Amino acid sequence: MTGGEVAGILVAVFWAILVSFLAVVLVRLAQTLKAATRLVADVTEQAVPLLADASATVRSAQTQLDRVDAIATDVQEVTSNASALSTTVASTFGGPLVKVAAFGYGVRQALGRRSAPAAGAPRRTVVGRTVPAARRRKKG
Repeated sequence: MTGGEVAGILVAVFWAILVSFLAVVLVRLAQTLKAATRLVADVTEQAVPLLADASATVRSAQTQLDRVDAIATDVQEVTSNASALSTTVASTFGGPLVKVAAFGYGVRQALGRRSAPAAGAPRRTVVGRTVPAARRRKKG
């Protein structure tokens, strides 16, 4: 065997090993692509119903938000009506009630003066109150 034949055999063996290695790599790549294709198909099958459920949930939430908005509008209207009613009641009954209260106070004061002790009777002392300067007795 000559050197050229040995070199040819070495090159042929090297190419055989390289082709075998590439064949293994291509088979593994084909398996990976098949698994990825199956995974994408499974995800697609599961994602479509999930997206439909999510869409239904969003629609339901929108309906609930519309209801809450309507309720908030009604509450605002009721609040403004209650405020107007309170103002009307205060203006209608406020003045007369103050007059009735003042009249009642005046009647109590008048009745209290009638039943007040005579001029010579001793007066009650109330702790913590000061007597105006005009009513104080001068000592001594």
